[in-house]
Amino acid sequence: MNTNAGTQVAQQPANSKKQQRTFWLLLLTVIFIIIGVVYLVYWFMVLRHHQETDNAYVAGNQVQIMAQVSGSVNSVAFDNTDFVHQGDVLLTLDPADAEQAFARAKTALANSVRQTHQLVVNSKQYQANIALRKSELSKVESDLQRRIVLGHADAIGREELQHAKNAVDNAKAALEVAIQQYNANQALVLNTPLEEQPAILQAAAQMRDAWMALQRTRIVSPVTGFVSRRSVQVGAQISTETPLMAIIPAELMWIDANFKETQLTNMRIGQPATVVTDIYGSEVVFKGKVVGIDMGTGSAFSLLPAQNATGNWIKVVQRLPVRIELDAQQVAEHPLRIGLSTLVKVDTANQDGPVLANTVRKEPRYETSALTLDLAPVNQMIADVIHANAG
Repeated sequence: MNTNAGTQVAQQPANSKKQQRTFWLLLLTVIFIIIGVVYLVYWFMVLRHHQETDNAYVAGNQVQIMAQVSGSVNSVAFDNTDFVHQGDVLLTLDPADAEQAFARAKTALANSVRQTHQLVVNSKQYQANIALRKSELSKVESDLQRRIVLGHADAIGREELQHAKNAVDNAKAALEVAIQQYNANQALVLNTPLEEQPAILQAAAQMRDAWMALQRTRIVSPVTGFVSRRSVQVGAQISTETPLMAIIPAELMWIDANFKETQLTNMRIGQPATVVTDIYGSEVVFKGKVVGIDMGTGSAFSLLPAQNATGNWIKVVQRLPVRIELDAQQVAEHPLRIGLSTLVKVDTANQDGPVLANTVRKEPRYETSALTLDLAPVNQMIADVIHANAG
């Protein structure tokens, strides 16, 4: 009896441990099944509608600064990383040549005004000459009529009568010459006001061009932003094709996310996106939306596109750039730089948007008034020159 009792006491703890182990295994199994079911539900409801890529980088406008006229650089006002406002003078060129060209154009306008004014004065002179020729014609015609009467009475000789007829013919010819001279001069002036004469308009346009070239020796920033990639140096001789520097507007930033072609099936314009940048980490999550899907892959637009029709071909999954527009307020609070790495997630659940843009932009996407010159000062100068030389 004692032996059996001892055996039963030993089996009870063993059975208890086995039961506990079975319970915990069943519990863990149930927990894993629940986790699996929850994940499947979450994947079906949420995750399958999200496309993610870390092949995404910050992009922005790089406004290339180039001169509109050639010349030698006198001064460079800003350097890399400097902040500039729209309209700030970035650098200046030696204005000596432009000033001389403007002075020549101003002198040419004055000379043109005087020559054109002379044509107007000549019209009055030709009119007076016509009146004189008419008076002379009337006189010789009267003389001829008297001599004809005397000739019928044989009071004068035939030679004198012929001279009177010749005088009338000469007077008529002289009158015709005077009239044609007047008409030729009128063809040049055509009763047009002095300031609207073609020669003066041409000279005024040349003076205006020279003035604009002089103003453009001061190279201004077309946008507000930060100076980058400055290559111009003081004393350099530059042309209109010489890159000088770039201005990067800090507020005009977006993301170029290169998604695989297999990820684009359900992607549409207008879908929301989240962007995490390496510079700020997960503490700052930028909100954005898809605003466009590019019309070609990166390899198709590369400098040396792949020639898949030659040699041994290996299929490579292509990537297509997708533009993600960021929230402007977030970009202002957390400035970005061109080329920074990002992680982009796009929610593709709502597929109501178009695959490609189907509306035409009504307003210019980018514009500036900094390069537009106010012509009022030079127009006043032109008016003063015309007035001073019009007589």
